[in-house]
Amino acid sequence: MYTGKRQRPCCLCQHPETSHRLDLPPRAIEAMARSGRISWRDVIGEVSLYFCDGDWVTVRDLVLETGMNPIGRCNAACADFDLREDFDALTNASTERQDQRAKEREMLAAARETLAAFEAGESPEDRDLIEARVIQWTLEDLGAMPEPEAAD
Repeated sequence: MYTGKRQRPCCLCQHPETSHRLDLPPRAIEAMARSGRISWRDVIGEVSLYFCDGDWVTVRDLVLETGMNPIGRCNAACADFDLREDFDALTNASTERQDQRAKEREMLAAARETLAAFEAGESPEDRDLIEARVIQWTLEDLGAMPEPEAAD
Protein backbone atom coordinates (compact mmCIF):
# COMPACT_ATOMS: atom_id res chain seq x y z
CA MET A 1 0.00 0.00 0.00
CA TYR A 2 1.33 3.46 -0.89
CA THR A 3 1.61 5.70 2.15
CA GLY A 4 2.81 8.84 0.41
CA LYS A 5 6.39 8.35 1.57
CA ARG A 6 9.36 7.30 -0.51
CA GLN A 7 11.50 4.58 0.97
CA ARG A 8 14.92 6.02 1.79
CA PRO A 9 18.09 4.30 3.00
CA CYS A 10 18.87 3.91 6.68
CA CYS A 11 19.86 7.32 8.03
CA LEU A 12 22.64 5.80 10.13
CA CYS A 13 24.35 3.28 7.84
CA GLN A 14 22.75 4.01 4.43
CA HIS A 15 21.66 0.37 4.07
CA PRO A 16 18.95 0.32 1.37
CA GLU A 17 16.67 -2.17 3.17
CA THR A 18 14.81 -0.40 5.99
CA SER A 19 12.12 -1.62 8.33
CA HIS A 20 11.31 1.25 10.72
CA ARG A 21 10.41 4.90 10.34
CA LEU A 22 10.21 7.89 12.68
CA ASP A 23 8.34 11.07 11.75
CA LEU A 24 9.72 14.27 13.25
CA PRO A 25 9.00 18.00 13.01
CA PRO A 26 10.94 19.92 10.33
CA ARG A 27 13.15 21.72 12.86
CA ALA A 28 14.70 18.33 13.72
CA ILE A 29 16.80 18.69 10.56
CA GLU A 30 18.95 21.21 12.47
CA ALA A 31 20.01 18.49 14.92
CA MET A 32 21.01 15.97 12.24
CA ALA A 33 24.42 15.35 10.73
CA ARG A 34 25.05 16.93 7.30
CA SER A 35 22.13 19.34 7.56
CA GLY A 36 24.01 22.60 7.01
CA ARG A 37 22.43 23.78 3.78
CA ILE A 38 18.92 22.34 4.22
CA SER A 39 16.33 25.02 4.91
CA TRP A 40 14.10 23.33 7.49
CA ARG A 41 11.72 26.30 7.34
CA ASP A 42 10.82 25.36 3.77
CA VAL A 43 9.86 21.78 4.66
CA ILE A 44 6.21 20.91 4.17
CA GLY A 45 4.91 18.35 6.65
CA GLU A 46 7.10 16.09 8.71
CA VAL A 47 10.60 14.74 8.23
CA SER A 48 10.84 10.95 8.08
CA LEU A 49 13.90 8.96 9.11
CA TYR A 50 14.28 5.31 8.14
CA PHE A 51 16.28 2.63 9.95
CA CYS A 52 17.45 -0.85 9.02
CA ASP A 53 16.78 -3.72 11.45
CA GLY A 54 20.24 -3.60 13.03
CA ASP A 55 20.26 0.15 13.56
CA TRP A 56 16.69 0.08 14.86
CA VAL A 57 17.86 -2.17 17.71
CA THR A 58 20.57 0.38 18.49
CA VAL A 59 18.09 3.29 18.35
CA ARG A 60 15.64 1.39 20.53
CA ASP A 61 18.33 0.66 23.14
CA LEU A 62 19.63 4.23 23.09
CA VAL A 63 16.19 5.76 23.58
CA LEU A 64 14.43 3.26 25.84
CA GLU A 65 17.35 1.84 27.83
CA THR A 66 19.97 4.58 27.92
CA GLY A 67 17.82 7.69 27.58
CA MET A 68 19.90 9.19 24.75
CA ASN A 69 18.72 10.99 21.62
CA PRO A 70 20.17 9.38 18.45
CA ILE A 71 19.15 12.23 16.12
CA GLY A 72 22.63 13.79 15.97
CA ARG A 73 23.99 10.68 14.24
CA CYS A 74 21.24 10.57 11.60
CA ASN A 75 22.27 11.79 8.16
CA ALA A 76 19.90 14.53 6.95
CA ALA A 77 20.74 13.57 3.36
CA CYS A 78 18.91 10.27 3.92
CA ALA A 79 15.81 11.87 5.45
CA ASP A 80 12.56 12.03 3.52
CA PHE A 81 10.79 15.39 3.37
CA ASP A 82 9.12 17.72 0.90
CA LEU A 83 10.38 21.22 0.24
CA ARG A 84 7.96 23.88 -0.89
CA GLU A 85 8.55 25.15 -4.39
CA ASP A 86 10.79 28.15 -4.58
CA PHE A 87 9.82 30.66 -7.22
CA ASP A 88 11.92 33.46 -5.72
CA ALA A 89 14.67 32.93 -8.26
CA LEU A 90 12.21 33.10 -11.16
CA THR A 91 10.26 36.13 -10.03
CA ASN A 92 12.88 38.08 -8.08
CA ALA A 93 10.34 38.06 -5.26
CA SER A 94 10.91 37.29 -1.64
CA THR A 95 8.45 35.05 0.19
CA GLU A 96 7.94 34.67 3.91
CA ARG A 97 9.38 31.69 5.68
CA GLN A 98 6.87 29.01 6.54
CA ASP A 99 5.75 29.06 10.18
CA GLN A 100 6.45 25.58 11.54
CA ARG A 101 5.16 26.23 15.07
CA ALA A 102 1.71 24.71 14.41
CA LYS A 103 3.28 21.47 13.16
CA GLU A 104 5.66 21.42 16.13
CA ARG A 105 2.78 21.99 18.58
CA GLU A 106 0.76 19.20 16.97
CA MET A 107 3.62 16.69 17.01
CA LEU A 108 4.70 17.64 20.54
CA ALA A 109 1.11 17.29 21.84
CA ALA A 110 0.88 13.81 20.32
CA ALA A 111 4.29 12.94 21.83
CA ARG A 112 3.19 14.14 25.25
CA GLU A 113 -0.01 12.08 25.02
CA THR A 114 2.02 8.97 24.23
CA LEU A 115 4.43 9.64 27.10
CA ALA A 116 1.56 10.32 29.53
CA ALA A 117 -0.12 7.07 28.49
CA PHE A 118 3.15 5.21 29.10
CA GLU A 119 3.56 6.79 32.54
CA ALA A 120 -0.06 5.88 33.36
CA GLY A 121 0.78 2.22 32.83
CA GLU A 122 -0.43 1.78 29.26
CA SER A 123 1.80 -0.01 26.79
CA PRO A 124 2.24 2.01 23.60
CA GLU A 125 4.19 0.43 20.76
CA ASP A 126 7.97 0.80 21.10
CA ARG A 127 8.04 2.78 17.85
CA ASP A 128 5.49 5.30 19.18
CA LEU A 129 7.33 5.68 22.47
CA ILE A 130 10.68 6.13 20.73
CA GLU A 131 9.22 8.70 18.32
CA ALA A 132 7.61 10.61 21.20
CA ARG A 133 10.84 10.78 23.19
CA VAL A 134 12.94 11.77 20.17
CA ILE A 135 10.47 14.56 19.27
CA GLN A 136 10.45 15.92 22.81
CA TRP A 137 14.22 15.67 23.33
CA THR A 138 15.03 17.18 19.94
CA LEU A 139 12.77 20.19 20.39
CA GLU A 140 14.13 20.70 23.92
CA ASP A 141 17.74 20.44 22.70
CA LEU A 142 17.07 23.01 19.98
CA GLY A 143 15.35 25.35 22.45
CA ALA A 144 12.21 25.17 20.34
CA MET A 145 9.53 24.03 22.72
CA PRO A 146 6.43 25.63 21.19
CA GLU A 147 3.92 27.22 23.51
CA PRO A 148 0.47 25.63 23.51
CA GLU A 149 -1.97 27.42 21.26
CA ALA A 150 -4.19 29.85 23.17
CA ALA A 151 -7.81 28.74 23.55
CA ASP A 152 -10.44 30.98 22.01
